[in-house]
Amino acid sequence: MTRLAVEATGLVKKFGSLRAVDGIDLQVRPGEVFGVLGPNGAGKTTMLSMLATLLRIDAGSASIFGVDVRSEPHKVRQLIGLTGQYASVDEKLTARENLVLFARIHGQGSAAARHTADDLLERFGLTDAGDRLLEKFSGGMRRRLDLAASLISSPPLIFLDEPTTGLDPRTRGQMWDTIRDLVRQGSTILLTTQYLDEADQLADRIAVIDKGRKVAEGTSGELKASVGRSTLAVRLADPDDMDAAARAVAQVLGRPASRTPEAARLTVPMERADDAAEALIALRHGGISIQEVKVEEPTLDEVFLALTGAPATAEPEIAGDDRTDNAAHAQHDQMEVSR
Repeated sequence: MTRLAVEATGLVKKFGSLRAVDGIDLQVRPGEVFGVLGPNGAGKTTMLSMLATLLRIDAGSASIFGVDVRSEPHKVRQLIGLTGQYASVDEKLTARENLVLFARIHGQGSAAARHTADDLLERFGLTDAGDRLLEKFSGGMRRRLDLAASLISSPPLIFLDEPTTGLDPRTRGQMWDTIRDLVRQGSTILLTTQYLDEADQLADRIAVIDKGRKVAEGTSGELKASVGRSTLAVRLADPDDMDAAARAVAQVLGRPASRTPEAARLTVPMERADDAAEALIALRHGGISIQEVKVEEPTLDEVFLALTGAPATAEPEIAGDDRTDNAAHAQHDQMEVSR
């Protein structure tokens, strides 16, 4: 029987009275991209930090390829690569010098370290920038270099904690291609993200996390099917009608509408495509003009709204997660040195 890449049961992390992670179960199969979707403050980074041995597990258990996270942390660290939300590379060094340094820390000799650095620079499209100081790198180039550094030991499992946060759409697309390449080469990836399209595009299976708890899990298609077979999308003629339109549609369809104010757009899942006619009649009776109507497949945004009662938009970090992030970053530095 093949061992799971990640197996966690009842994971708990507390900060005083706050349960940042509250009894999460997780199973990640070898060779897949497993997405953990949720807004800032949901507990994603805290959970990842426990699995990566950066934070103590307060309750529950976890193993990486059968190796217990609590009792054998040093063995676990040999099985994982970690790219956090913030780059761990040194801005005062060049890209090549950073990779050579990480390779030497991992025990490679000077010649082997230089070869590893050259190979990774080519693999991530950074050869021409290899001798440039990192302080002159763009955000996307830094993220790619940080991911390259996490692959020096060729780990079978890679943790990616919101790897595309703050990147422009083109650079995000390049990162997505890199992640797909890693999977084709045999890596297993646990990806946390607050971007619905990212989870939809990359993940074989997705766990939705909200307020420290796992509220749903499945493939993208399964999660979408759980909230309805169709989605009504309406673009209003007047954005000021957004509140009234949302109330009218929700009253008829019995589900809350997801709003995109900047596009004057409402979307709401439906059990039957025929229900769209009733919603449109309600809008007409309310004197609300529309410019465009579509009936389409549900999106992960509707899934998140149905599961949590709130849209999957970025939220301020809660105090507990701020403390978690700080502790995780500090301990990440210690882990790299100890490898």
